[in-house]
Amino acid sequence: KAVVSTQSTGENVSEMKNSDKAQSLSDIRQKFEKSNTYSDDKVQLAMQTYEMVDKHIRRLDTDLQRLEAKQRNQGKKAESRMFVDKTSEKKKRKKGSEVSTPELTATLPFSLISGAGEGLDMPVDPNEPTYCLCHQVSYGEMIGCDNGDCPVEWFHFACVGLSSKPKGSWFCPLCTKEMGK
Repeated sequence: KAVVSTQSTGENVSEMKNSDKAQSLSDIRQKFEKSNTYSDDKVQLAMQTYEMVDKHIRRLDTDLQRLEAKQRNQGKKAESRMFVDKTSEKKKRKKGSEVSTPELTATLPFSLISGAGEGLDMPVDPNEPTYCLCHQVSYGEMIGCDNGDCPVEWFHFACVGLSSKPKGSWFCPLCTKEMGK
């Protein structure tokens, strides 16, 4: 038989009055609910941080694609200038005129310019787990179903019609339907 004592008085629970037991149990419940709320908030902050980092990674990927496209265009134009007729170049130099070269201007496809990375189909790691009713990877704000036996567990806010985290317990449409039976 385990002996449980209260922190403040050091007395055993079995020696406490019923009213003191009820008060201690109420305090424990309040502290548990508060810590549960804190843990939910921490999970939410972690998910938001992950999304911010992911957004910046996508932006960097887009910028890298733009830079690579620009370098490819500059490389192609430089190659085409290398095949300029050398004789005409020599004749122009003898006359004292300088050879003008076209200014390098990289033109990017419109799809890379508009959207700044939002909506680009980025490759997804095949080992990354999928969630939600939409069977997509984790992105944006998500909420966990409070049913411990939920087959899906995590849902995107937009897929379940949420715009902010609801107070208290939340059950997904699948579990709500199951509980309603």
